[in-house]
Amino acid sequence: MRVRSFNHVGITVADFNRAVKFYWEVFGCPLVGVSDAPEERVKAFFGVDAKHPTCKIGWIRVPGGAVIEIFEFRPDQAPAGVAWNQVGLTHLCFDVRNIRRWYDHLKARGVEMVSPVERSPHGHTLFFVKDPDGNLIELTDLRHMHFVLRWLGPLGAWFFRRGVVQDYRKYYKPKARKDHG
Repeated sequence: MRVRSFNHVGITVADFNRAVKFYWEVFGCPLVGVSDAPEERVKAFFGVDAKHPTCKIGWIRVPGGAVIEIFEFRPDQAPAGVAWNQVGLTHLCFDVRNIRRWYDHLKARGVEMVSPVERSPHGHTLFFVKDPDGNLIELTDLRHMHFVLRWLGPLGAWFFRRGVVQDYRKYYKPKARKDHG
């Protein structure tokens, strides 16, 4: 079995409306759904120990199909810092074109810039910013690699099985699979 695609990432935000406005006005990602979790679920599933806790959940659609699911809890708690060298999610990434224009656009909008535009050893360009809650966002321009990766998805397994690409099995021991094609 294998997954069909990446669906969503969830982030907790301090201010629901501020987060919705940021992702819409800065990146063009619209809010497509809102829900309020029942108090019992907020206590039991999310582990909020308060008298009358609330959790507003929103779904922000990213072009290409993925979603950023946002959670606003009340009462809220102080944010925890994200460290690259600790286990856990570190950032989300948007695939963009014209990286320098994006950098200038975000800087002009007052978005907190974390790094300048830089070129990776693999040839793509990238930089990091923060959303209003300090969540790290990478913007990357894969250039021609966008099209290579788009086609490598369906063909990657075929190439891998035939030894055409690097053998990544040293990192894990995959179970034998029957080839249905």
